Amino acid sequence: MPEHLTVYIVDDDPSVRDSLALMLGLDGYRVALYADAEAFLAAYRNDWSGCVIADLRLPGASGIELQAALRARASRLPVIIITAHGDVPTARKAFQAQAVDFLEKPFDHPQLLAAINMAFSLEAKRTRRADARRNESEKLAVLTAREREVLDQAARGLHAKEIAKALGISARTVEVHKSRIMSKLGVRNVAELVRFAVSAEAAGDDDC
Repeated sequence: MPEHLTVYIVDDDPSVRDSLALMLGLDGYRVALYADAEAFLAAYRNDWSGCVIADLRLPGASGIELQAALRARASRLPVIIITAHGDVPTARKAFQAQAVDFLEKPFDHPQLLAAINMAFSLEAKRTRRADARRNESEKLAVLTAREREVLDQAARGLHAKEIAKALGISARTVEVHKSRIMSKLGVRNVAELVRFAVSAEAAGDDDC
């Protein structure tokens, strides 16, 4: 398993925690154990990645309330809810809170591994997107204020003459800025420049 991904197990039953830790450890997963939601949230850090396996019924906050607390902290950690007391309304509530899966005890080994691997796949995609956004942000940071204005106008699909009119500069100056922007961003043509600008704009909206 990727070393940076951890399965965080939150269950008040020591035997469940220990059995899951043993089973997953033998399969090569890194695990961390917590007896309740409060202990997990007290230890939680924003740079954690992997997934959470949380019992529905916990002393204090429930597994679903733990989900809500993580989302309130802007955490994207995937959550798998496990329970011996499942019903359709509760499962629906868990999925509405973006649970990866809702497993009723006793669940089998392959079923749990499938849920964890689905969660890890979501984490891998999230990490790639975060890395891409970070790379874009680093590239954007080297642009001058005027170059950023030209880029923003290009993202709207405006041509050089239209950008020149909007910014009160000459079309030739716009082309010079475009050339410099493409060099700084490492793009080869205007189409890639527009794609980069649109992607950066979308990433900014996602962060809001």
